[in-house]
Amino acid sequence: VRGVAEVKEPCSLPMLSVDMENKENGSVGVKNSLENGRPPDPADWAVMDVVDYFRTAGFEEQASAFQEQEIDGKSLLLMTRNDVLTGLQLKLGPALKIYEYHVKPLQTKHLKNNSS
Repeated sequence: VRGVAEVKEPCSLPMLSVDMENKENGSVGVKNSLENGRPPDPADWAVMDVVDYFRTAGFEEQASAFQEQEIDGKSLLLMTRNDVLTGLQLKLGPALKIYEYHVKPLQTKHLKNNSS
């Protein structure tokens, strides 16, 4: 079982609200609230919001790939499984977790919140 990545320096966002409880499937739950410095709707996230989201979720090494590829919230919501697995040039294990436990749920939540 893989542990959550260590934080190397104190967080500069005192109101950060994160649920770092490990799930059985290896995912880490991240509460998306206004206090964490990101807009509630991922479509409004800037590139650094996306990077910070994945760093907070325990994907410190992989987060830089989103910055290098200039993935903002709108781009994140458009990503396919194949984009995450091959387009970001990540190792397969973390890429699968990023897509299944983060990208796909964010897309689903966004669609539910924006369908009338």
